[in-house]
Amino acid sequence: MKDVPLLGCQDIRKSFGSNHVLKGINMSLYSGDVLAIIGGNGAGKSTLMKIVMGIYKCDEGSLTVDGVTMKKNTPSAALSCGVYLVPQEPMLFSNMTVEENVLLGLEGNKAEKKKQLVDLIAELGWRLDIHRQATTLSIAEQQLVEIIKGLIRNSKVLILDEPTSSLTFNEIQSLFEIVVKLKNKGVGIIYITHRLNEVFEIASRVAIMRDGKITLEGQVAEFTNDRLIQALLPDDTELKPKSEKIGIDYADREVVFKIDQLSGNGFADITLEVRAGEILGLAGVVGAGRTELVESVFGRDKVKKGKVFVSGKDITGMSTKEVIEAGLNYVPEDRFKNGIFKISDIGLNISSASLSAMGKVLVNRNYDRLLYKEYQESFVIKATGIDQEIGALSGGNQQKIVIARALASIPKILILDEPTRGIDAGAREDVYKIIDKLKTQGVAILLISSDMEEIVQLSDRAVTMYRGRINQEFSLGTITPDNLMSAAFGVMKEVV
Repeated sequence: MKDVPLLGCQDIRKSFGSNHVLKGINMSLYSGDVLAIIGGNGAGKSTLMKIVMGIYKCDEGSLTVDGVTMKKNTPSAALSCGVYLVPQEPMLFSNMTVEENVLLGLEGNKAEKKKQLVDLIAELGWRLDIHRQATTLSIAEQQLVEIIKGLIRNSKVLILDEPTSSLTFNEIQSLFEIVVKLKNKGVGIIYITHRLNEVFEIASRVAIMRDGKITLEGQVAEFTNDRLIQALLPDDTELKPKSEKIGIDYADREVVFKIDQLSGNGFADITLEVRAGEILGLAGVVGAGRTELVESVFGRDKVKKGKVFVSGKDITGMSTKEVIEAGLNYVPEDRFKNGIFKISDIGLNISSASLSAMGKVLVNRNYDRLLYKEYQESFVIKATGIDQEIGALSGGNQQKIVIARALASIPKILILDEPTRGIDAGAREDVYKIIDKLKTQGVAILLISSDMEEIVQLSDRAVTMYRGRINQEFSLGTITPDNLMSAAFGVMKEVV
């Protein structure tokens, strides 16, 4: 390796409002280096890579390529320096062919570039017709095209963000062979993954990102699975189950929510059930298929096979409106995109999911006031009144209103997807009290969270998803951050 890094990040800091996403990142990538970066959801990995690519500008710090400081932090500047990011989510032009998508923006003789493309696909051993339109490609095929776009540009720094998430075993193996060839040619590769086995198979060095910082790094040979898992957990994490939590026998209670062998986009053969008053925790990392699962259950995506039941009623394939009427409601992960009507007032936001309860399709302000009074008092919502625009509230108060809206439909089963994401500690405790109150009222709850301690604190049982499937279940006495994190990253442990 050269002493001068191909890519250097010095004290990179980035905030979005009051949310400090990157807190002083120092990282180096050398010629012939494969640096694996792992970290839980929200660690800051994607933000750092977008800064390297010039998509975001850092608030503080600097970037160097081959020892030269990048004065312009723009995508074109990054590309001209030989830095290329293969994104996790394909970003192809659907009305263009594979060939057109790959060669777009490349200079030089078109015939020579086309031959280079055909030769590269042959070398990879991938079956990909360059004349097919992108709109006809599967997600896995789109991912292959994105990888080829990076490889054909002869980048000196190649960033692969979860490159194998949609690939078959044979496709993964051929990609690994190409990575080894690139490494031997002196290309530096940043390899972001949630699959720990890939770290040991392909990487030379590894860095752990947690809470906007690189907390541990070194040669892969210095690490084991267990050491990586421990490094991913907060320093003050208690590895034992919460001793004060009292176990309840739910065996005689009604099965309110049941999923039987359900398959859809991003998940397969999911079977689980939640009983009245029970909280089932569902843990997993980005790409595990958790949100895709509940989006399908909630009528927002198609179910390929299997069944979903609420109190014994088959709701498979129903519309979202019908699902809510059957007794299931959902608080989504992204409240800004899917959870609130940002320019509408609090009253409309709370009542919007329960218009059928009013017997009308028009807004009833008296009904709004009744709901607002009930939830403002019980949820301790800090607002000037029912007419205040929800976008003017704090994140914690917005989240309380999103939960209140779901509860206004009087659900039997409530799915909470990252319910405390992006809110402060005080608001988090308020949300926990709300969840505990729902539990005592007999509402069944499916709690989806990337925060392992949150799953430990709230759940009666827990399951983990990995690569679209449930891979492990934990009873109350075995729900620990260590067990959950291991299973979420695909490391199976015997639990007693």
